[in-house]
Amino acid sequence: MHRKLPKTDVEQPEGVPANAPQFGSDVIAQTIRDLGIDYIALNPGASFRGLHDSLVNYLGNSDPQMLLCLHEEHAVAIAHGYAKVTGRAMAAAVHSNVGLMHATMAIFNAWCDRMPVVVLGATGPVDADRRRPWIDWIHTAADQGALVRNYVKWDNQPASAAAAREALLRGAWIAQTAPKGPVYINFDAEMQEAELMAALPEIDGARYSAAPQSGVDARVLDEIVGLVRVAKRPVVLAGRVSRDISDWSRRIAVIEALGAKVISDLKVATSFPTGHPAYAGDLRGKGGRGTLEVLREADLIIALDSVDLNGALTAAFGDIGPACKVVRVTLDHHIHNGWSMDHQAHPLADVVVGCDPDVFIRALGDVLNVDARGREVLPGSLPEALPGGEVIAVEEIAIALRRSLGDATACLTHVTLSWDGSFWPFNHPHDYLGSDGGGGIGAGPGHAVGAALALRDIGSDRIPIAICGDGDLVMGITALWTAVHYSIPLLVVVANNRSFFNDEVHQEKVARMRGREVSNKWIGMRMSEPEIAIADMAKAQGCVSFGPIKDGKTMEAAFAQAIAAVKSGKVAVVEIITDASYPASLVAALTPDAKH
Repeated sequence: MHRKLPKTDVEQPEGVPANAPQFGSDVIAQTIRDLGIDYIALNPGASFRGLHDSLVNYLGNSDPQMLLCLHEEHAVAIAHGYAKVTGRAMAAAVHSNVGLMHATMAIFNAWCDRMPVVVLGATGPVDADRRRPWIDWIHTAADQGALVRNYVKWDNQPASAAAAREALLRGAWIAQTAPKGPVYINFDAEMQEAELMAALPEIDGARYSAAPQSGVDARVLDEIVGLVRVAKRPVVLAGRVSRDISDWSRRIAVIEALGAKVISDLKVATSFPTGHPAYAGDLRGKGGRGTLEVLREADLIIALDSVDLNGALTAAFGDIGPACKVVRVTLDHHIHNGWSMDHQAHPLADVVVGCDPDVFIRALGDVLNVDARGREVLPGSLPEALPGGEVIAVEEIAIALRRSLGDATACLTHVTLSWDGSFWPFNHPHDYLGSDGGGGIGAGPGHAVGAALALRDIGSDRIPIAICGDGDLVMGITALWTAVHYSIPLLVVVANNRSFFNDEVHQEKVARMRGREVSNKWIGMRMSEPEIAIADMAKAQGCVSFGPIKDGKTMEAAFAQAIAAVKSGKVAVVEIITDASYPASLVAALTPDAKH
């Protein structure tokens, strides 16, 4: 871990307890610590210079530890990645309105992914008489929170130190209450730097952080149990669920008791072991057709906070929907609004259970008297090596990487759009952490750094691995500097097809629909002349870099060296030149025909 500075002694006014807060920003810093927030990722900004001083000189750079980032978007992305593993919020500080503008894409990703992040912002003095000429004026906004209000759960601009403490207590609580998501708290620079007129009463932060307890209505549970007992072919659509291993084991046990098949979603973290006999696959990719057939044959569908329930039902049954009963378990409706359409189309459902899906599974398991112990599922056997060729496919990357890992366990923090669910077995809640949430390219590296930090902190021996596309990596590469700076071990594999290839697929689709020249699809997409030296860019961040690798025969040797480097505490990046094409089934999944 990066060296922390020694705690410094701060001279206190007469009659004030030793080390009591003296300034508004001291209260903010102390409250962050009292909430048990371990880290605050930031790109420095003068608008929160008071808070920065309090973190360093008042708290002595003790918890929360600052993580210096080279861009605000990466600061929020790292906090998002940390939450993907732990389910807990980190803080991220962004400078004034301009820093918040940089961070908006990452905040939207966290919102769509339902991940808790406490984003701290600042503004030039609200009191115009206190503003410095020019700079404080352009860094002050009348309603800064309006920039992100439509994709945060809550925002606030407290006017005093006492109000700032209350806002932090409330904001962290809201962020970590299901459905989880980011919050934004904006601190007036003048309030941060003002001396306290009187000491605030001490509080116990833990007593303001209790998670709301929700349950399942007994009559509704009885109705669902009745449906379960008569169902012959139940199907569970497993969506957003926790990373907790006890919840994982209980989920397996309940699904076994139901005799159900399980369909997962590669957009979110792994929810069920892919090596289990009950696993039916993902609706996306080369196995999607068979998975759809399983869904069509269902006589009961239970959706556990499905990201796009309507999309799944429409794909299987068309606009009329299934004839069987549909049970929807979710709290997501509590944060739907009229601006963001991330909630997807409104699905049909015969029974809607308004609670956390893991709470529902516990209640259903209790009624069914399931025993969740001993639900370990062994990983699949290592694949055979594919012959090396002139062009390396993404599936070959997956096979070579799995073989190179051997008995070591990994956590896929991110995968490319060209990834198919069949490439890798997922048999633990930390095997795969899901997509970026909001489709924001450039998030992969930041998420990987945050996830790797969390895995290190919980003592996991898993090797964090991000499979990034070249566009994603280039946009987010400076996030890797933070990992190197704080000695956060991480492996990044770059599937470099030297193109924004997803858009090539779309341009081909449009050209075919219009009877135009398909061969022009690459124009405005290809990153060539000159080709971007991604391995060199990684080396410039302090990473151990390999590549560009163009021959499949050399991949495993490069992976072996990179894995050894990560095990020794380093950040390794392997750049592989891949085939600029997707399997036909994946192309169809990425660009479905419009209904209208």
